[in-house]
Amino acid sequence: MIRKCFAFLAIISFAAVAFAHGTDKHVLGTVTKITDTEITVESQAKEVQVVKVAPDTAFVKSGASASLKDLKVGDRVVIHAKPVGNDLIAHEVRFGKMAPSGPGNGGPKPQQ
Repeated sequence: MIRKCFAFLAIISFAAVAFAHGTDKHVLGTVTKITDTEITVESQAKEVQVVKVAPDTAFVKSGASASLKDLKVGDRVVIHAKPVGNDLIAHEVRFGKMAPSGPGNGGPKPQQ
């Protein structure tokens, strides 16, 4: 009985994660081209993806709010995009250094 309960909880947990993630696609790589409407990204596997920028696309640089103008060719990015037809539409573009981990930032506590 405990195994069945555990299996049921595991299935529900995985379903919740999959549902929360939805159909979004993550595009990771290096920016190779930027226009007012598109960002071109090359992955480590040398695959090129073009992601369209929408008026409501959020930009986050090193944990702080930014804009398309702050993004530069050569920056490493993680783009959360929604497939729409044959296009990917960015709703969030993250780049820059990540916030340091540590106490208060979700990282490990220092040893005393």
